[in-house]
Amino acid sequence: MNDNQGKEELRLLPKPEVQRLLHTRKESAWMLGISVRSLDYLIANKQLATRRIGGRVLIPHSELVRFARADHFESISKAA
Repeated sequence: MNDNQGKEELRLLPKPEVQRLLHTRKESAWMLGISVRSLDYLIANKQLATRRIGGRVLIPHSELVRFARADHFESISKAA
């Protein structure tokens, strides 16, 4: 088998579905269906836990799931 055949075979393999553990603010807002600003309110009011890596603010996937499964009766900006 030559080198090109090996590369072709690798491309044909299905890529595994990998769930990311941490999401950016923009990704998290999109996943929750809210604006980035609303997400920032939730972070500032400690309603969503974050992780900081370097200068980046990342939200754990488990936090997004936890928040989405709960009921929220107040508007996000009133929670401030």
